[in-house]
Amino acid sequence: MDHPDRHAELAALEALLRSPEARWATLAPVLVERMGADRLRSVVAATLERLGGLTGVDDGSAGLRVHGPAGHVLAWAHVDATGALDGLMLAPRLQRRGLSPAAGLRVRAVVLLALFALAVLQAWRATTVGDWAADLAGESVVAVVLGGVTPWRTLPAALRAPIGALATVGAASAVRLPGLPAGDITGSALEFLLVAGLLVLVGRSRRFRWGTPGSTLSFPLRGPWYVMQGGGRLLNHHAGLPEQRAAVDLLRVGRWGTRRRGARRDDPASYLAFGAPVHAPCGGRVVSAVGDLPDQVPGRPRYGPPYGNHVAIDNGTGTVRLAHLRQGSVRVAAGDVVRAGQVLGEVGNSGNSSEPHLHVHADQDGDGLDLVFADVPGALFRGRSVRAG
Repeated sequence: MDHPDRHAELAALEALLRSPEARWATLAPVLVERMGADRLRSVVAATLERLGGLTGVDDGSAGLRVHGPAGHVLAWAHVDATGALDGLMLAPRLQRRGLSPAAGLRVRAVVLLALFALAVLQAWRATTVGDWAADLAGESVVAVVLGGVTPWRTLPAALRAPIGALATVGAASAVRLPGLPAGDITGSALEFLLVAGLLVLVGRSRRFRWGTPGSTLSFPLRGPWYVMQGGGRLLNHHAGLPEQRAAVDLLRVGRWGTRRRGARRDDPASYLAFGAPVHAPCGGRVVSAVGDLPDQVPGRPRYGPPYGNHVAIDNGTGTVRLAHLRQGSVRVAAGDVVRAGQVLGEVGNSGNSSEPHLHVHADQDGDGLDLVFADVPGALFRGRSVRAG
């Protein structure tokens, strides 16, 4: 189904890209004022150069697309009530096909499951105790990756159940040991050193701090939550972005690993996290608040402002940002003074979000600050379950 505003966005974007610069002040007065003519000229020129010219603009599943002889780039546009362009984003590189984060996680889990099954089979076929120990070490490597690096509770039950069954079958292979000769254990010793090294690496990543503490905050959610992203570089995909390097992504996960109330994967309202109240983690002044962007279809985010609907609070030590809020739920505006614990909005699926969750980070001068919560002691790392309130 077509989005009611998408035709106007397409028309406004294509008009801007095809029109001489002298018309931009008429086609996009707010945008020109906000970005500045020089910056807008630079962005448009770089995009057209990357594309090798302009052949057209259309709408795709991943967002608006600007086409040229060299390919296409994703775009986001927003129009005001008059149809004038007042928001614009153009992707900095040509679009390439790839797996979604959720699909990529499932593929990696399936590969690990296959490796785990191979190690278990080898343990049952081992001809010496040394070979069996080496196979056990191989199982342990996969187990450490699955349990320590992969967000285990978010894997589908269809994957978690066989992994648990294989672990049991692998452990049962120890019944063969009394009948096996000793063999060479040198190889297995080296593999167990690798396991120990992986455990140390995971442990350090779970406790990792950047050494840039901000003020102590209160946890912005109530009840049980699961940390999908958080910790050091090994466990946190935000680490490559300086201001987000200490960010966390928080999901609500049920007892059996389900994240939905029903079978509808494409409806954000079916997810347990969707609509949960988001509380201010600190007092301060709101420096940015957006609440009118649409919630994405889970698993199929469209290109656009990465934070989506969000609230940013300056608490005097840094700026605390809460992102991907539900459309229409944001209760504050820029300039408001808020108190800790005040309801700001609800968890949603707007912006660069693959499913309903809350993104939280704090930054100062472009660098991410370590998150410290008074009511949730310790570091928040991928795979940790927390409860607050």
